[in-house]
Amino acid sequence: MLPRETLATAQIPGGDTLTLVSHGRDFIIMLGREELMGTRMQFSEEQLAKLTLEQLHAKAPKVLIGGYGMGFTYRAALACAPQEGRVVVAEIVPEIIDWAKGPLAALTGDTLKDPRGEVIIRDVADVIEDAASGELYDAILLDVDNGPDGVVREDNDRLYSPTGLSKARDALSPGGILAVWSAAPDPAFTRRLKSAGFAVEAREVRARPNNKGPRHTIWFARKRA
Repeated sequence: MLPRETLATAQIPGGDTLTLVSHGRDFIIMLGREELMGTRMQFSEEQLAKLTLEQLHAKAPKVLIGGYGMGFTYRAALACAPQEGRVVVAEIVPEIIDWAKGPLAALTGDTLKDPRGEVIIRDVADVIEDAASGELYDAILLDVDNGPDGVVREDNDRLYSPTGLSKARDALSPGGILAVWSAAPDPAFTRRLKSAGFAVEAREVRARPNNKGPRHTIWFARKRA
């Protein structure tokens, strides 16, 4: 069995430690002792972007992604976005971007140089709150936890609270979509989205493109026009 090699660590503000490890040709980001994400199962995170952008009607969509991670959702969004589109990633751990440029450079490719994209080191909740009184987004994609609760850091709970969902709704243009990735279904969160005024679809997506691997959930919550 191949051993795991620790490549780097980073402290989450107000949270646990992230560890980047290699396992043969694969890379994994650990949260404490738990696997947060890895290169063997990235399909559902790519689908978070692809399935959302397919539903947008804007000719020049503006997309906000919460959490860079290994860049799966970001790269998929850029691949699907038109030339006039814009994709902004809010990442709270600066070392994550260092990893993207260093140990994960082969995975990252040239995407961080794409003029349509921008990576900012900020809490996505703060970006959403600012947008609610300023420039609106056509889509907000959240993959900052393993589901709709503050697993990575307790402060993330505010993203999924009734107040946080209302702020996300206010930060969207009419007909815009809030998409949330989760490792498991959560009927209570579906009800919370509906109570916040969204039209909601919960879709099951496999972790791998060959229809294998764990089943993940993506909520597509559309702001009523």
